[in-house]
Amino acid sequence: MARPRLLSLLSRPWVRRLSGSCCPLRENRGLLRVRGPNTPAFLQGLITNDAERLGEGAVYAHLLNVQGRSLFDVILYRLPTDGQSDLLLECDIQALEPIQKHLQVYNFRKKVEVSPCPELSVWAVLPGQKQQDPPGKRLPSPVVVCSPDPRVPVMGWRIVAQADGDIAGLLPEAQLGNYEEYCKYRYQHGVPEGVKDLPPGVALPLESNLVYMNGISFSKGCYLGQELTARTHHTGVIRKRLVPVQLSSPLSPECEQSEVVTASGKAAGKYRAGVGDSGLALLRLEHLGVELQIKVGGREPVGVKASAPEWWPKPGTSS
Repeated sequence: MARPRLLSLLSRPWVRRLSGSCCPLRENRGLLRVRGPNTPAFLQGLITNDAERLGEGAVYAHLLNVQGRSLFDVILYRLPTDGQSDLLLECDIQALEPIQKHLQVYNFRKKVEVSPCPELSVWAVLPGQKQQDPPGKRLPSPVVVCSPDPRVPVMGWRIVAQADGDIAGLLPEAQLGNYEEYCKYRYQHGVPEGVKDLPPGVALPLESNLVYMNGISFSKGCYLGQELTARTHHTGVIRKRLVPVQLSSPLSPECEQSEVVTASGKAAGKYRAGVGDSGLALLRLEHLGVELQIKVGGREPVGVKASAPEWWPKPGTSS
């Protein structure tokens, strides 16, 4: 009886217009349900973004430590039938338990319950050639949430669905992708995600392009780790940023977090992670467009070509 309900999704015009690659993220992205009457106020004091923006759709944010460094990057969704007090929090699957513990530390008499959602899974629909129309207000039973990716338009759509739902089979104009394809696409467009790209307690939110990715509010009031972030933003001095890099040859996982240097050997930054010949590096902005390399023991250095993503604000425009 489940299959007819799934097939009914095909009749909805917004689904037929979602094209590109539909990539399952269930093995690498997890979900927590945060519920209770005090949920919005509770999260407001912990996330970098404004929880009230959930009324406009999904929200991207970081959870910071007291020193203002990023602990976890998350995407928040409001469940359409449950109001403001019942939310879903998407994160790196390795961060599920640490985030749960982090939230419980600050859950003082808030009547907020945090629990895993193994019955739900996340899909990414990367953009295709056709225009994507927004979904209607009512979603079919396998789909819990369908939202534009809140970070940057180039990342397409996010779908949260029942874990056993055949979402890819319901998108006639989309092709089934995989997680490696999704990561390579992210790296090519300079979009960080998860604990490898944003090492907990190491990454700084503004160097990680949190402003450019709609992940922070500077007007909502205080939250954990706000002071350093706000001060850095208002001084306007950000010398390093995460940028997409093209490598002359693929690097093994052991080379993640390797130093990036100029041709003369001067330190330029650090390679974070990648797939094949595409990756992310935290580099000094003065080295964009400069010949760079990563020295690998026992072989020729790997060339590194860094560039600014197209979705970054253009010089002279507000970020």
